[in-house]
Amino acid sequence: MGRLVPPASGNVYVDANCIIYSVEKVAPYAERLRPIWEAAAAGSIRVVSSEVSLLETLVRPLKEGNRRLEQFLLAFLLGSNEVRLISVDAGILVRAARVRAETGLKTPDAIHAATALASECVMFLTNDKDFERVNGLPVTVLSTVV
Repeated sequence: MGRLVPPASGNVYVDANCIIYSVEKVAPYAERLRPIWEAAAAGSIRVVSSEVSLLETLVRPLKEGNRRLEQFLLAFLLGSNEVRLISVDAGILVRAARVRAETGLKTPDAIHAATALASECVMFLTNDKDFERVNGLPVTVLSTVV
C-alpha cells in the first residue's frame, strides 16, 4: 500500500467519502488518509470540507438509526479541531454553477469543487476521478495512491 504525503502547509480538502472512510475505518482508505489527519493534528495543515459533507455523511447513520455514529459524526464535523466546515454561500454557489457548466459534475460535487477552489486548497482528496475535470483543482484520487 502506498503512502499519502501531506503538503508541508495549507488547506487540504476532504470530500464526504474521505470523512466516511476515516471515521468508519474503511480499508484501505482509512490507513491511506492517516498522514493527513496526523498533519492536521500537528497543526501543519488545515483539513477543510463543505457543509455539504455534513449532509452526505449523516444520511446512512440516520437511515439505519445508528445514533452512535450520527452523534460521533456531528461531534467530529462540528466540534473538533481536525476539520473545518466551509459554509455554502452565494459566492460558492455561483462558482459551483460555473464548475457544473464546465464539467458536468453533479451539484453536490460542483459545490465541493467550488468550496475547495474558494478555500485555495493545496490538495483535494477524493476517490472520484470525475473531479480531475475541474481546472485548477489539485486532485489526489485515493485509489491511485500506490
